[in-house]
Amino acid sequence: MRRRLIQSTLAVVLVVIAVFGVSLVIVETRTITETAKERVKSEAVRLASIVDSRLLVEDKVTAEILGDQMPVDRYAVVRIPGKPPIEVGSQPDGDVISATAPGEEGETVTVQEPRSSVTEEVARTLLIIGLVALLAVIAAVLLAIRQANRLASPLTDLAETAERLGSGDPRPRHRRYGVPELDRVADVLDASAERIARMLTAERRLAADASHQLRTPLTALSMRLEEITVTDDPDTVKEEATIALTQVERLTDVVERLLTNSRDPRTGSAVTFDLDEVIKQQLAEWRPAYRSAGRAIVTSGKRDLRAVGTPGAVAQVLAALIENSLMHGGGTVALRTRVTGNQVVVEVTDEGPGVPAELGSRIFERAISGRNSTGIGLAVARDLAEADGGRLEMLQAKPPVFGLFLSSTPPRKDPDEETRRTVR
Repeated sequence: MRRRLIQSTLAVVLVVIAVFGVSLVIVETRTITETAKERVKSEAVRLASIVDSRLLVEDKVTAEILGDQMPVDRYAVVRIPGKPPIEVGSQPDGDVISATAPGEEGETVTVQEPRSSVTEEVARTLLIIGLVALLAVIAAVLLAIRQANRLASPLTDLAETAERLGSGDPRPRHRRYGVPELDRVADVLDASAERIARMLTAERRLAADASHQLRTPLTALSMRLEEITVTDDPDTVKEEATIALTQVERLTDVVERLLTNSRDPRTGSAVTFDLDEVIKQQLAEWRPAYRSAGRAIVTSGKRDLRAVGTPGAVAQVLAALIENSLMHGGGTVALRTRVTGNQVVVEVTDEGPGVPAELGSRIFERAISGRNSTGIGLAVARDLAEADGGRLEMLQAKPPVFGLFLSSTPPRKDPDEETRRTVR
């Protein structure tokens, strides 16, 4: 591209020089020739006036006197009636420029100048024009190189940016080149890079969330299936199969929830649900793991609470808190329910050492963990809680207390109790 730009610019300059240079040479040649003729004619008139003035006073007209009045490169012949011609200077050889002027006393003065002097002057003019044309060509080449670099370098840079995007490096470069069209292309590439970066981040986040959220349900499901394979009691098989089916439904809900959050993390499907059922289901799922670790998990607080949210999402939040207590906490884990204002609060606490001070303000950030874990469980739990209008907070660091806040609904009334009150 650089070569083409230089060649095109040079071609334009050469055409301009050819058109205007030839015209200028023709005009200058004619001008120099006409100037030489006018100069010779003026010289003849001047010598004629000198001869007239000397004849009027009856002075002699000699070649020596006239030679002092004329340049050395000219030749003149003065013809006075009744006298021999007077020659001044040396007669030039070859082609000459000649002019004759008559005098008032009947004399004539003829002045000649060799045409070679005109040719030399034309040659000097052509040399000057050629030097100017050469300087113009050099300047045009330098300007063409500069413009070619100004245009080709940004295009090369933009091509490298596009190649980086295609190879999976979505970092925007934020370079601008002072050319509106190229800057527009750079804007589009940077915007595309940012969109690709967001998409890649969302995909990696979805993969990490899916790995974290599916690990515990799959482990629990495999444990239930193992229980089925080692028992011959039909009642036990039926019970374990029922629990396994429930966990499969939870897995389906987890997957759907992850896909929904990957498209729009604020998209919730909140409904009114029985909070006791979700807590009961979590206790039944986690008790075997706590029993294996020699620990206990209990529940306390108000009962018959109904909250607004997505049951599957709330179950996942509680599962993340319970698993966090199992991995990082100690002693008995307690789930306490209470009501504050128009919100239902589920608190999860344990008897462990608590959250380190350096992690207190960053505990919900991704990749932040006090031990060798993924560090995304609490971040995912907070996202799930906020998707349905709730919130997840750390209420206390030592001992650790995490609170899940959900919108509440009026408590469910017992139809039988309402009937008894009516009868009374």
